[in-house]
Amino acid sequence: MIPMSLAQVAAAAGGKLSETADPEAAVTGGVEFDSRKVGPGGLFLAIPGEKVDGHDFAAAAVAQGAVAVIATREIDGPAIYVDDAVAALTGLARHIAAASKARVIGVTGSNGKTSTKDLIGQLCARLGPTVATEGNFNNELGHPYTVCRVEPDTEYLVLELAARHVGNITELCEIAPPEIGAVLNVGISHLDGFGSIETTAEAKSELPRFLAPEGTAVLNADDSRVIAMAERTRARVLTFGVREPADVTAVDVNPRDGRHAFTLRTPDGDARVELALWGAHHMHNALAAAAAVWRLGATPEQLAEGLSAAVRKSERRMDVFTRPDGTTVIDDSYNANPASMGAAVRALGQLPTQGRRIAVLGLMADLEELSDECHRRVGEQAAAAGLDEIIAVGDGTQPIVDGADGVTATHVPDQDAAIELLRRRLRPGDAVLVKGSRYRTWNVADHLRAKEETDQ
Repeated sequence: MIPMSLAQVAAAAGGKLSETADPEAAVTGGVEFDSRKVGPGGLFLAIPGEKVDGHDFAAAAVAQGAVAVIATREIDGPAIYVDDAVAALTGLARHIAAASKARVIGVTGSNGKTSTKDLIGQLCARLGPTVATEGNFNNELGHPYTVCRVEPDTEYLVLELAARHVGNITELCEIAPPEIGAVLNVGISHLDGFGSIETTAEAKSELPRFLAPEGTAVLNADDSRVIAMAERTRARVLTFGVREPADVTAVDVNPRDGRHAFTLRTPDGDARVELALWGAHHMHNALAAAAAVWRLGATPEQLAEGLSAAVRKSERRMDVFTRPDGTTVIDDSYNANPASMGAAVRALGQLPTQGRRIAVLGLMADLEELSDECHRRVGEQAAAAGLDEIIAVGDGTQPIVDGADGVTATHVPDQDAAIELLRRRLRPGDAVLVKGSRYRTWNVADHLRAKEETDQ
């Protein structure tokens, strides 16, 4: 964090210092809401939760070196008292963003946000000190938490922007205004919050609409709903894509074994990229990242070198590994929506293997009345990709089986049943994809990982 006095922190957070807090005490560490991560010179954010109350860990945080605790009720020890802990963190993040020299890059889209943010972060780190969203800390808590990690020498701040309702992205942009905003795609997701794909597009458009005239909107030319946002931004528009003409594109594409190679074409010239990441969808992610960081001043050669060296940063996202028995596993179980599920199924279809290709697929959540249709379409995509077997896990996934014409497909009630079925059917040399919304296939992935040997 940018060093501040405790009095300055209290003012930014909209709080009041306790009698035991020293206004001149220097805050030099970060802000943490997990007391186990608090270090000397840092702050502890005590968040009251349904099951765990952070205030119960305030003393432990101070003992570990916290200068003070941001609290909503009285505690023993130095404190900044606030009415709302998350609002206080947001106020502090606004202050830090305004004081920082870092150039801010925001990323949103229905899928691919985390992977693209990780790529941009790795590219920016080659140019200078960079802070990027960890994992998917992309909401009203994780976003200001990330901004508060900015230090005096930070040159680039890469932020993943998520939304479940119209207005969420604007709220996040107001904390740390982006100079560059990338919109990856608009798809069917979170219909419980958005209600329709049109509303989803409206929400994603908040990023390019927020940008200042001197900013840059990085837009996917291959997505009609995204490219339409060019008419709604004051900023310069920079496009990326493969199927439609774009400022940043890929030519001479070689799918190889699912880790694509291509020539990156930019306004400044070409350079060859050989991705180490699995799946055709990463090519679009790479182009979006290249466009954003090209705008920051990187050369085609720097971009190609960085993209070729980029690795998976976030857990349970296209994590490909081989077990001692020769089974290859694609753990993409972190989350799922129709677009990402289709991409993962196609990636399994392209994966070289001596055995069968088996997909263990859980529910795609929050699809409302489109759920059956979307799950049936996944079964059709699995058949088109040439998969040999599907195991559909849990309530709501029977339509996957119904759509998988010509594929051995089984519906099981839960993850334990899926694990038992894998124990009976899995043979050395097979390839297995595990994917579903959030925790719905995590136990299956962990069971397969227990015998992991090497990452690919």
